[in-house]
Amino acid sequence: MNVGFIGLGNVGGKLAGSLIRNNIDVQVYDLNVELVAEKVTQGAVDGQNPGKMMQACDAVITCLPSPAASAAVLEELLPHVVPGKIWMEMSTTDAAEVKRLGSLVAERGGSAVDCPVSGGCHRADTGNISIYAGCDRDIFDRVLPILTCMGRRILHVGAIGDASILKVMTNYLATANLLTLCEALTVMKAAGMDLAMTYEAVAMSSGTSFVHETESQLILSGARDVNFTMDLVQKDIGLFQKIADQQSVPLEISPLMIQMMSDGQRRFGEKAQSDRMIERLEEATGLSILADGFPQELIDEEPEERGYEVIPNR
Repeated sequence: MNVGFIGLGNVGGKLAGSLIRNNIDVQVYDLNVELVAEKVTQGAVDGQNPGKMMQACDAVITCLPSPAASAAVLEELLPHVVPGKIWMEMSTTDAAEVKRLGSLVAERGGSAVDCPVSGGCHRADTGNISIYAGCDRDIFDRVLPILTCMGRRILHVGAIGDASILKVMTNYLATANLLTLCEALTVMKAAGMDLAMTYEAVAMSSGTSFVHETESQLILSGARDVNFTMDLVQKDIGLFQKIADQQSVPLEISPLMIQMMSDGQRRFGEKAQSDRMIERLEEATGLSILADGFPQELIDEEPEERGYEVIPNR
């Protein structure tokens, strides 16, 4: 299957790299021509523009920063969608919007797959990230060989849009965990605890999490660069709040998180790294939340494995 990949940013570039590394025929496109050139040196073909890519490829993947960006690209893809063509949306986006765009693809005889990823850039880089896929089962079976080249655990979650709902939920949980870890580490520092020891205490406890085992390390090292910016966090937790509002669920923590992230953006910039939220507490307390022995960047040390479908226990 020939695959087009549009959007070579922090996550998309790594996902496209996994396709290339696994000998998939890949065409690539990004507004940043340097990112395209880099992938060409790795073995991809310059797709030139979205329209040509949809003409030439069996499936075209988009991995873009906003629903608006995806809609703009799909406008270029649509005139070239014919029966048998597949659009795969790997962006974190609005469920209603991906359903709308998917219906436009279906009207022209094509198929759409809603397939965002979860697990961080370091796992995207090694093909060990997780992927949710929302689409008809027959289409899922067609794209599964592509998905297993980019991710380790692939979950067919139901209809198009369902994957996006689950994805923003997971990013809401990750953000909540980041903010509570910032508070926990600061309180431990104020109480005179060694932060390297504190890290290990959390890691071996019921309070541990994926976010602690990754982002806490970047906070403590001072790197504070997880390749995920505050504007993207705000988009995702805002989408989660939108779902809650639509379903009339009265949330209390979610609105506070949005306020806290807004304050972080005012202080450090709209596109500041999300891990810099710790600096709000450093400023408020005068404490330095740092410890020796932690990495400046995250590296996935698990060996790359071919992905597989996860079957839920029901």
